Amino acid sequence: MTRGGKSRTAEYMALFRALETARPPRERLFADPLATGFLSGRLRAVATLAALRGIGRLVPAVIDRRWPGPRPSAVVRTRAIDDALRAALARGLDQLVLLGAGYDSRPYRIEGVAGVRVFEVDLPSTQAAKRRALGAAPAHVRFVPLDFERDSLAAAMAAAGLVAGERTFTIWEGVLAYLEPAAADATLRWASAVAGAGSELVFTYVHRGVLDGSERFPDAGPWVASVRAAGEPFVFGLEPAALPGYLAERGWSLVEDRSTTELLAQHGLPTARVPGFYRLARAAVLQPLLR
Repeated sequence: MTRGGKSRTAEYMALFRALETARPPRERLFADPLATGFLSGRLRAVATLAALRGIGRLVPAVIDRRWPGPRPSAVVRTRAIDDALRAALARGLDQLVLLGAGYDSRPYRIEGVAGVRVFEVDLPSTQAAKRRALGAAPAHVRFVPLDFERDSLAAAMAAAGLVAGERTFTIWEGVLAYLEPAAADATLRWASAVAGAGSELVFTYVHRGVLDGSERFPDAGPWVASVRAAGEPFVFGLEPAALPGYLAERGWSLVEDRSTTELLAQHGLPTARVPGFYRLARAAVLQPLLR
């Protein structure tokens, strides 16, 4: 991932959330009133255009024609993670950890999050841009600057006040595909080591076949090329069939694993030209005696 400036992929995610928010309330998957505030320059102009009556509907259509997949995948994964977080809050939660938080607005828009400790972890440059857009951070949010491939996550989180052994919901959205295997391994092991009973992890990943060519995904080319052009190429993927074993070795039990194409179909939304390589998984922490 880029280190010297704010993340372009994070800003595009905010754009996609802004476009979804501009849709009629009966049609949209969620509303994110903060999304537009994270945008600058051309992307803010696009979001403004999308909010116009009539012509606004053309904006996502044009984006989807040029880059099939990223926008619908982004909004449906947002909805799925929102739903998982709300369910966790209803069961009872002590801590929320956002690994690679980007411009995630859940700590500020999901009801009930203000009652738990929130840790936003990301590169200092991206955090600086986010904090400028947000203004003063609420008391329940702690920002933890970190480079996953260079810094110690355990040390940074301990210093920030994370309490090991409590009910923790960890969101790792849009990060795993950009890490080297060693960094992914270390992060998963740390997250399970500090998680108490009832803790969960939700994360996105890409099918390894889109990287090594072992599986064909029609219309994947423009998407893969776009993240490469943004300076944040996909470098790490997993094989879905091997995911349960991979997670179990790192302290997690797979609960569900679906492509964003499947998630779109679940909501009755179009899946044409949406390649099925991008996936969302949810896992529960294994108890120590079962590891």
